[in-house]
Amino acid sequence: MSRAFIFPGQGAQTIGMGKALAEAYPAARAVFDEVDEALGEKLSALIWDGEIAELTLTENAQPALMATSIAALRALEAEGIGMDSVAFVAGHSLGEYSALCAAGSLTLSDTARLLRIRGRAMQEAVPVGVGAMAALLGLDFEAATEVALEAAQGEVCQAANDNDPAQVVVSGHKAAVERALEIAKAKGAKRALLLPVSAPFHCALMQPAAHVMAEALAAVTIENPVVPVVVNVRAEAVMEANRIRDLLVAQVTGSVRWRESVLWMEAAGVTEFWEIGAGKALSGMVKRIVKGAETRAVGTPEDVLAAKG
Repeated sequence: MSRAFIFPGQGAQTIGMGKALAEAYPAARAVFDEVDEALGEKLSALIWDGEIAELTLTENAQPALMATSIAALRALEAEGIGMDSVAFVAGHSLGEYSALCAAGSLTLSDTARLLRIRGRAMQEAVPVGVGAMAALLGLDFEAATEVALEAAQGEVCQAANDNDPAQVVVSGHKAAVERALEIAKAKGAKRALLLPVSAPFHCALMQPAAHVMAEALAAVTIENPVVPVVVNVRAEAVMEANRIRDLLVAQVTGSVRWRESVLWMEAAGVTEFWEIGAGKALSGMVKRIVKGAETRAVGTPEDVLAAKG
């Protein structure tokens, strides 16, 4: 039996996430306290008692989801389930930062600050209304890539997230993404729908944000991770700090190769995927990628105790 810890991305946020963990485990509470201090504001108050519209803003959602994931990890560690029990870590988009923090590659404070910078930079890279993202359901990555190419017509339209065998997200200029919806339906997509996001992530329009992240990442210390990190843009494990820095910059404009990352971990012997933090979206994807895979979501004190067995 080989286990991987996987960390969720944007969209999993809910008001109240991580609160029960912080009340049950001092180590989990300390995570939220440290993130508040690193950001110079009470992000924890927003996470637990704020408005969902404010929490969903990219610059808030990204550090908030990371904090919740690391709090869940600290609770697991308090029950004796640590990083020595896993073969790999991986995260979906911003979840890759959570994975790197979990593996000791980035400090918690640096991770929080980087995600605040990343969230703002991604939001500011494209004026609101200029870009869009859409989910194409029932098409594989190859078919979705063809749809994006056909829809571009001189604008940006890229396959941004290869989530599972039948869910690919395209990203780019709004008009191009809207063309992709119609082309996808004509090519047999079961459903094609615009996503409620505020910017077109993981496409060439994010280049200004990539420049910001290159500068921000150059200023922080990145250590070699204690556990190999399966990175989004390569869909393979990486252990070298300098490569991690470059790949995090590439990730801003590059595709999230989640399906391939999960298949890579399966080929490397992983049979159990534990989703650490908010929601169960990645668990659903894993089950569609690897038939018969064992998944477990760990986001509450009850989940932690159940994991302990």
